[in-house]
Amino acid sequence: MLTSRTFVKRTRAGAVVKVVREHYLRDDIACGAAACRLCLPATPATGNGNGNAPGLEARPSGPASSLCPGPHFLLPDTNLLLHQIDILEDPVIKNVIVLQTVLQEVRNRSAPVYKRIRDVIQNPEKHFYSFTNEHHRETYIEQKRGETSNDRNDRAIRVAVKWYNEHLKKIEDEEKIQVIFLTNDRSNKEKALEEGITAYTCEEYIKSLTTNPELVDRLACVSDEGKEIEGGKIIFPEHIPLSKLQQGIKSGIYLQGTYRASRENYLEATVWVHGDAEENKEIIVQGLKHLNRAIHEDIVAVELLAKDEWVAPSSVVLQDDGQNEEDIENEEEKENILKTSVNKDMLRPTGRVVGIIKRNWRPYCGMLAKSQIKEARRHLFTPADRRIPRIRIETRQADTLEGQRIIVAIDGWPRNSRYPNGHFVKNLGSAGDKETETEVLLLEHDVPHQAFSQAVLSFLPKMPWSITEEDMKHREDLRHLHVCSVDPPGCTDIDDALHYREIGNGNLEVGVHIADVSHFIRPGNALDEESVKRGTTVYLCEKRIDMVPELLSSNLCSLRSNVDRLAFSCIWEMNHKAEILKTRFTKSIINSKASLTYAEAQMRIDSEAMNDDITTSLRGLNKLAKILKKKRIDNGALTLASPEVRFHMDSETHDPIDLQTKELKETNSMVEEFMLLANISVAQKIYDEFPEFALLRKHPAPPPSNYDILVKAAKSKNLEIKTDSAKALAESLDKAESPTFPYLNTLLRILTTRCMMQAVYFCSGMDNDFHHYGLASPIYTHFTSPIRRYADIIVHRLLAVAIGADSTYPELTDKHKLAEMCKNLNYRHKMAQYAQRASVAFHTQLFFKSKGVVNEDAYILFVRKNAIVVLIPKYGLEGTVFFEEKDKPTPKLEYNSEGPSLTVEDTTLRVFDKVKVNIMLDDSNIQHQKMRMVLVEPKILGNDMPASLSAEASSKNEP
Repeated sequence: MLTSRTFVKRTRAGAVVKVVREHYLRDDIACGAAACRLCLPATPATGNGNGNAPGLEARPSGPASSLCPGPHFLLPDTNLLLHQIDILEDPVIKNVIVLQTVLQEVRNRSAPVYKRIRDVIQNPEKHFYSFTNEHHRETYIEQKRGETSNDRNDRAIRVAVKWYNEHLKKIEDEEKIQVIFLTNDRSNKEKALEEGITAYTCEEYIKSLTTNPELVDRLACVSDEGKEIEGGKIIFPEHIPLSKLQQGIKSGIYLQGTYRASRENYLEATVWVHGDAEENKEIIVQGLKHLNRAIHEDIVAVELLAKDEWVAPSSVVLQDDGQNEEDIENEEEKENILKTSVNKDMLRPTGRVVGIIKRNWRPYCGMLAKSQIKEARRHLFTPADRRIPRIRIETRQADTLEGQRIIVAIDGWPRNSRYPNGHFVKNLGSAGDKETETEVLLLEHDVPHQAFSQAVLSFLPKMPWSITEEDMKHREDLRHLHVCSVDPPGCTDIDDALHYREIGNGNLEVGVHIADVSHFIRPGNALDEESVKRGTTVYLCEKRIDMVPELLSSNLCSLRSNVDRLAFSCIWEMNHKAEILKTRFTKSIINSKASLTYAEAQMRIDSEAMNDDITTSLRGLNKLAKILKKKRIDNGALTLASPEVRFHMDSETHDPIDLQTKELKETNSMVEEFMLLANISVAQKIYDEFPEFALLRKHPAPPPSNYDILVKAAKSKNLEIKTDSAKALAESLDKAESPTFPYLNTLLRILTTRCMMQAVYFCSGMDNDFHHYGLASPIYTHFTSPIRRYADIIVHRLLAVAIGADSTYPELTDKHKLAEMCKNLNYRHKMAQYAQRASVAFHTQLFFKSKGVVNEDAYILFVRKNAIVVLIPKYGLEGTVFFEEKDKPTPKLEYNSEGPSLTVEDTTLRVFDKVKVNIMLDDSNIQHQKMRMVLVEPKILGNDMPASLSAEASSKNEP
């Protein structure tokens, strides 16, 4: 059946055109109930389009309900599905009808919830059925004149519920199946009841489940964003409505940007402004009311304050210790601490949040801080991420959840509530348990870590696999070359290998050979989609979360020795001065003659007794690498430092038994130089061929203000650091030496790393700044690690098309889709880095748990108004040492921002000062188990026990 609607509209040119919209209606769409003999079986052609026939059970076996004792299906409306997805995902909830109307609305309003509900529909154990009511002849309705789209959709949902109940009555069965309408919309529920539909709110239905009372804790607390809860003083300004915000942004009254909460100070954040307003690229927001209920990564609208209200970035470390609603006066005292006299040069653009453009909430991991009030149901949840505020939840399981790692979701943040409201989602397990903590850090950093699905695995090569004659087409056979790989010990995903040889004209041939992962991962299939979703391999201390299945990562794509492997090769002809004479790219087949560790390769280079072909090649490569490195540094490339650590694990318990900083050898640098050169060569090639579609990587130059802390720290040691260019900075760092303080140069380079911007992927057609600041290269990309980075796979595909070794496809030459992909890859890369650091921090904690008290040398990296941040080089460990603590007397503190320095009573502490600390694990409170550092030298107040010196350890290197 075909229904159509005709209307006229005026075009921009003023012409009037007639528009006819056709809508196809069908009689053969199945209801999805397995017991129904009136409908055709539900198939992809006639049913829900998901192919998960039959959908609903013949005899609904849901939980026992006091409201609905008989067999029943559930049919939720849009708002219930959006807000109560955690309930619907629970294994207890089955036999749910999801209307096409509802799915379409959810898709438009929340991509994450849409994906979650689609996953539930495709799970055959859940018996969720997607009913295409908008194309069913008896359930499709037209929008009435004057009726809003929302009211029309609500009516469509009620019509579908009534049709289902009438339809199911025709099933010949002893006990009729009823369809229960679930809605939290009061008006929609009232209209449903008037029309004779059985309707309940989600809370009414869940509380009626006699055998599953724990589900009540997972109910989302649904309220309007700014609506006040009963009682309580108004704390926050009202958010401006979205329509007015958009008008204000368009007219320049407000600025739109991404809200980034501070890790060190819960009363401070920055808003990174979107667009080209360079002078206001980053705006500081300080104080509870100015933060105005924004949460990390929200898209917000800010109003810029007058210049006489601008502030400097705070020099104080503040952690939220959990305030009562009535204790707002204490917050005002803390806000006064933020204010300090500073030079005008230190002031930055400052604003206040006036509204929320888009919430970017996600489920948060953390622990329950149980209320001290007896039999209380309201408790505070402390997220693991310090940038997220505490969340108030209601639960009857507080005794059970205490000491557990749990997941909580935010529901809303009323104006008169100090903290947002949320609900309990899931219990992950006991705090401190290694498996639980690993799960927490993966979830907290949004690392996809589920097992690869059968759909993904189905696109892997069938074993046993071997290279065929078809594979050899368009490939160069390089198996005769003395190729070898050099990697960290224990590496199984070997992406790259090298070869070196002298050629007849007195020149040299050097080749970088990279695993040809793109041969196995073809565009658009399930394996490709999963790889781009993961974006990168994540390396934790004890495990690796692969981007691609193990058959590829550790076997068929890994360039192991003495096996034939498919590769993509970048080959240069060079002279002995490492000057490139020719460059060529080719798909190839190689057979590596040796898989070496950095230490093994270094031993061969240094050994006078070894002169075999591989060793000779390594020496030649190392010689050229030194020349290449000198050229890069002469051009202004930066050589920075970061304290990285390596754990030695107990073979049985897998607990860390030793911890040491990584030692870099010449061979590390040798491999790095040729990987950098290959990336630069490939970047230029794909940009020459595809100036609009090349996937490149850039490293923006930091704004001058980023270097303030570095310049001041060097000045305190009578050294000058010039920052007007990368070359000037590199030369300054090379000269910054102290005969009495050999570690000073390393500290300066570590501090320089903290001043840097994040390097990012981008599409060449969407940007005009290609420069890589850290490498001093005008163009750069990633080509050398396709096993562990999806960006490299795209670069391989572009390069293959450029040399005629493969064909293109539409998405590869769509700059907008490539830009969206880059956005995801940048996010995944950043989250992987954070997850890796969190893993190091946790294993460091385990290490010190078994060591008791450890006394070590440390250096002050940062001086704050009430604390110092110290680095322990031996362990690559950082900690914040506080000089004030709740319920304890605070010593006299005097902060000097120019130094910077902090005088505690009569002792002055400055950046790079050497101190001694005792390190121990403070597990007196399992809720906040953390490292504790006690400053031993210099002694404060002349006491052996200093004032308030707790420290949370981390091993981080954030640019």
